[in-house]
Parts: sequence; C-alpha cells; structure tokens
Amino acid sequence: MQDWKIDIGRQLKRVEVHETYGGRRQGGIGPSRVTDNVLLFTDPSKGHKHGYFDGWGNDGCYHYAGEGQLGDQKMTQGNLAIRNHEVDGRALRLFRGVASGICEYMGEFVLDADRPWYLTDAPETGDGPIRSVIMFRLRPVHAAPTVGVQLPNTPPVALAVDEVDVEQHHTERALVDPSREPYEAERREAVLVRDYAEYLRLQGHDVVRHRITPPGELKPLYTDIFDRTAGLLIEAKGSITREAIRMALGQLLDYRRHLEPRPALAVLVPSRPRQDLIDLCVDAGIAVIWLDGDTYQSTAPWSE
Repeated sequence: MQDWKIDIGRQLKRVEVHETYGGRRQGGIGPSRVTDNVLLFTDPSKGHKHGYFDGWGNDGCYHYAGEGQLGDQKMTQGNLAIRNHEVDGRALRLFRGVASGICEYMGEFVLDADRPWYLTDAPETGDGPIRSVIMFRLRPVHAAPTVGVQLPNTPPVALAVDEVDVEQHHTERALVDPSREPYEAERREAVLVRDYAEYLRLQGHDVVRHRITPPGELKPLYTDIFDRTAGLLIEAKGSITREAIRMALGQLLDYRRHLEPRPALAVLVPSRPRQDLIDLCVDAGIAVIWLDGDTYQSTAPWSE
C-alpha cells in the first residue's frame, strides 16, 4: 500500500491526490481501492447555500456533512466508509477547497469516540424540500491548526434554554434554509408577532422569546412570544389554513417540553379561523388569539 507523503497545509491539484492515492474524483467522499485511505473534500462556501456547512466546532472537531443530495441521507456508501474507517483499517484524510481544482491537506482525522455523528436538517440541493443530513464529528489525529470556517453553533451535550428579545429576527426556517426568501405568510407572521408583542407591552406585560437547543441538536429552536407575566407561550402563524394551525400545535408541544415551569399555550393568527380548527386547538388545550378590527379576541378563559 502507498505511504502517505502529503504534509499538512500543502496545496495541490485534486487530480494529483487521486493519481497517487486513488479514490473517486468527484464528490466529497472518496474511499480508495488502492490505498488504506478515505479521501474527504470540503468546500463550505457551497454548503452554506444549502442550509448546512462543514466547519470547526467548539468541541475541537471538524463537523463534516455526509453525502447524498436528495432525500434523507443514509448510512451507506461513502457515509458508511467514514463510519467504519477504523474497523476497515482506513485513515480519514481531509482536504479543503475543491471548487477551483486546488485543495489544501488538513490532516488525518478519526471519528470522535464519544459522539461520532449526529443528524440535522437541511434543504435538498437546488433548494428542494427539507431533509435529514448526517454530520460527522472528525477529530484531528495531530494538532492540526483549526483555521477556516468556525461553526456558529455546536450541538450541546445538555439542554440549553435562554431568553432573547422578541425583536431578534432569528427563525428556525432561516437556520435550516438561509438562501430561501420568506414566504408571504412568514412576512405576515413577523408583523403579527411585532404588533402583538407591542400590544402586550402596552398592557404592562413582560414579553421575551426563547432560544432552545436540545441535546445533540445543531440548530436552536426559537419561540415566537413568551408572555412572562401571563406564563403564556404563543406561536404565531400568518395564515389560518389547517396546515398552518397543525404546524403551530406541533411547534408549541415541541417547545413546551423543554420549558419549566410548563407554560400555557396559544396560537396567534391574523383573523378568526373556521370553527373546526378552533375546536381542534381547544381540544388540545391550546388557546386561539386573533386580530378583530383594532383589538384581539381569544378562546382562552382569561380573555373573557
């Protein structure tokens, strides 16, 4: 088998790497048939456009997205070669920057022993539907310089919950798919949140929102409004369709399980939904709040 002779930091043409060490000449993951290596290539500038990207985390690992551009990624082919690299006796060799054909060797890596990989959400290539993506934690064998892209978030081991201003316009959709323009319903939702938060403040209420990062999750969850005065968690939707109401109910249940003490729940919408959807919310123990002229109506007992 071929000995490894590329020093960390060396820049060379990708084709030269393959001529010497084998591996697929296209794509990000190239298991070699002629040497004991799995060649990995990363180009974060491309990944950013699709809602996920490779980069250094604050855990000292390089977080590397698996292969598979359509549908949920599966632990097959190149992804399986990474997961099984130690069992197969293969070294993981990481290179950065392949768009121009020139790449830089970042060193040899191994999968992190404690948490080798995790799942996150990202759009398909070409701004397709959201799907599940495998993210590998690659730990450098040698003290490789952690230059290049730094991840803004690294999945925590424990639940992290903090409060942020309602005016911070972070959204879960933007984190998952930052290249997509907001839908009109989302723009209406942002206005609805702003106006209702101001309405509550004028009533003397203390209003914030939560940033929730569950254990092992890369991207935090953001609630819309938390009325601390009333102990009420509110999810806004810019539409009164069944799909929008169902989504709001699911989001509220997802958020509440991470919050202590458990808050009451409400859906905020721009107008009165049809009765069957109000009944759906009431049956789930969730209030509905809607704009009615210059004031707000609600199904909650405290609104009477």
